Amino acid sequence: MMKVAVIGDGGWGTALAMVLERNGHDVVVWGPFPEYLDEIRATGENKTYLPGVSVPSGIQWTSDHAEAVKDARLVVLVVPSRFYKPVVESFKPHIPQEALIVSATKGLDEETHKRMSEVAEGILDHSIAVLSGPSHAEEVARGVPCAVTIAADDHSIAEQIQQFFVNDTFRVYTLDDVIGVELGGALKNVIAVAAGMGDGMGFGDNSKAALMTRGLAEITRLGVALGAEPETFSGLSGIGDLMVTCMSRHSRNRGVGERLGKGETLDEIMASMKMVAEGVWNCQAAKELAEELGIPVPITEQVNAVVHEGKDPRQAVLDLMTRAPKPEGE
Repeated sequence: MMKVAVIGDGGWGTALAMVLERNGHDVVVWGPFPEYLDEIRATGENKTYLPGVSVPSGIQWTSDHAEAVKDARLVVLVVPSRFYKPVVESFKPHIPQEALIVSATKGLDEETHKRMSEVAEGILDHSIAVLSGPSHAEEVARGVPCAVTIAADDHSIAEQIQQFFVNDTFRVYTLDDVIGVELGGALKNVIAVAAGMGDGMGFGDNSKAALMTRGLAEITRLGVALGAEPETFSGLSGIGDLMVTCMSRHSRNRGVGERLGKGETLDEIMASMKMVAEGVWNCQAAKELAEELGIPVPITEQVNAVVHEGKDPRQAVLDLMTRAPKPEGE
C-alpha cells in the first residue's frame, strides 16, 4: 500500500481515486469545500459530480493541502483547466519532492495556451506525466473495462505510474509522447461540441463520421506543429478519446453542443450545469493557438464562433461545407 493524493473531487478525480483504492493504495482526495466533503463522507456518494455511484469508505477526503499530500508517493492532478493554475500553485509548498506527479486534466490554459503539464511543470519545477484516453468517469467508477495511456518524458516514470493504476478493468498503456497524449485529450473536446451541434440539428451518421474524421485531421495538424508524433493521434488518447466523446451519452461537451444545435443559448446551458465542459472553455484557446502557428482549423473556428460569438450553428455548418474544394490531405 502506498499513499496517493488525488487533487480534485470532481467525477473524474473520484473515479480515479476509486481505481487506486481498489488497487490497495491509501487514497486521499482533496476538494476545496469542506462542507461538500462532509456530505460525501456522510452519504458515501459524490452526488454532484458522480451521482448514483457508491464511493468506497476507504477513500479519505480533505480540504487541507498539507494533509492531502503528506507522504504521498503519487500525486494526481485532476482540476478543471480554468482553476488548474491557482490550485497547483497552492500545493507547491506541500508536494513531496520525491513524489511522482501525473496530470489527468484535459484542457489548455486559456491565457497562455499551454498544456496542463506545462503549467504544472512551470510552477512545481517537477517532471509531470499525463494520463488520457477514452474513459468516462461514470463507467470507470462502476468498473466497466476501459484502456488509457500514460505518457512521460522519462519512460521509467510512465511505467511506475502505470503500476499504480493498472488492474483487470482499467488497462494502462505507456508512451513517451507527452505532447500528443495531452493535446489529443484537450482538443477532442472542441470537436465533440461540434458533434453535439450536429445531433441537435438532427444530422445523421454520415455527418458525424465526416466531422470526426476531419476533426482528427485538425487535431493531428496542430499537434504535429507543436512537436507531437502523428501516430499518437491514431491511438487511445487520439481517435479513441475523440470517438467516445463525440458519441457518448455521458459526454458533457457533446451534450452542450446538442443543446446549442437545438437553439438554446450558451448562458442558458451553462446556468443549468454543475459540471465542466472543457470544450466551451478551450475552443478559443485552441483557435488562437492555431492562428499563432498558421495551422488551419476550420471546425474549431466555427465552434468558437457559435460558442463565443453567437453564430447560428446552421450557418456554421453551411460555411464549413461551402469552403473552397481541396485535396483531403490539406
